[in-house]
Amino acid sequence: MPLFEEIDSQASPLGQISLRRRRMPAFGEREIYEVKLGEEFLMSSMFVAAEEALADLGLAAVQGEQCSVVVGGLGLGYTAVAALKDQRIAELLVVDALDTVIGWHQDERVPLGKILNADNRNRYVHGSFFDLAAEPSKGFDPKCAGKQFDAILLDIDHSPTEYLNSANASFYTTENLSLMAEQLKPGGVFAMWSQNLPEAPFVALLKTVFARVDAHVVSFYNPFQSDESTNSVYVCVKA
Repeated sequence: MPLFEEIDSQASPLGQISLRRRRMPAFGEREIYEVKLGEEFLMSSMFVAAEEALADLGLAAVQGEQCSVVVGGLGLGYTAVAALKDQRIAELLVVDALDTVIGWHQDERVPLGKILNADNRNRYVHGSFFDLAAEPSKGFDPKCAGKQFDAILLDIDHSPTEYLNSANASFYTTENLSLMAEQLKPGGVFAMWSQNLPEAPFVALLKTVFARVDAHVVSFYNPFQSDESTNSVYVCVKA
């Protein structure tokens, strides 16, 4: 097997998006999958602890059984697969604006596609998370307008101040966060990943919408730096 292979590359509304696979003998023989948008790395299967923690920490705050959950941003599928490990999940909607990324999973060109496709609780939704978040009368479920959920887990932008697309900035306001919160049941949970340490101004913003806000630091080993790296997960509970 070659040390590097580009599996797919397609134009998207945000630019050229590519799926790559590589082996790094220094880190063992496992295959590493990467997603790039233009020249920017979006995700690597080497670093998934925080994506999984987004599901674990967010769902730990959810009360009740037979839960309906939205994941905003499919990536390489790690948040969605971690969420489905919670046996309380009755349905999971994974929303992604890029049909190319959904296709990689449906066609099982990425390792976790097979797991997601085999679980009948999982459903892919092609659409802009941010547009749907701002339209509670329409909502995230194309089969049920105005539906409310037990949890919404978001991993799209790099941080609350560093956006994958500049148009996403309008989401990070009291007005649009409140519109999204209308799509949560009472006591529902909104959780969000960030590549940076917790940011006090964003915590303050979240507190204008949610009854409880906690910011968690997720540490993981980075073999490229031979040191610990950190991401963060914000977990918010609706009144």
